[in-house]
Amino acid sequence: MSGQVVRPTPLPAALEVRELLEGLLGRDVEAVVGTGTVDPHQDPGAVVGVYVDDMLKLKAMIVMEMPLAAYAGAAIALIPARTAQDAVDNGLITPMLFDNIAEILNVASSLFNTDGAPHLRLYETYAPRETLPADVDKWVLAYVQRLDMELDVSGYGPGRVSVLVI
Repeated sequence: MSGQVVRPTPLPAALEVRELLEGLLGRDVEAVVGTGTVDPHQDPGAVVGVYVDDMLKLKAMIVMEMPLAAYAGAAIALIPARTAQDAVDNGLITPMLFDNIAEILNVASSLFNTDGAPHLRLYETYAPRETLPADVDKWVLAYVQRLDMELDVSGYGPGRVSVLVI
């Protein structure tokens, strides 16, 4: 043994989540904490990012309501807000917006990677209304360390996100 202490994966603070998005999007992001869990089984669905350690063990998840995913996915690529709003109104996230939000979720792995904690990486991203594997689905609404908040991307719109550490 190297004597290195391994701490559990930390739950990021709301400020860290907001600042990460502001930095990526280049826009102000307002945050309200304690807004309730995001349930991907309810309309309009949610994008689910699954994070694993080096042994491919599920360690964290980010569950982002479809409207927030559309707004953030549009904002990062400077796509007009109207395009994101059309996706929200139609209840369908476009492949381009989905790819953009998947990249945001990939960068968001940095929220979990701190000194002494296991290194996590984005393993898979699930689209709204996509059937989640049983080993992922059981954790979405579980009583675990979690941060539930609403984020409002300036010029685009609001939506909720849940960050879970398992």
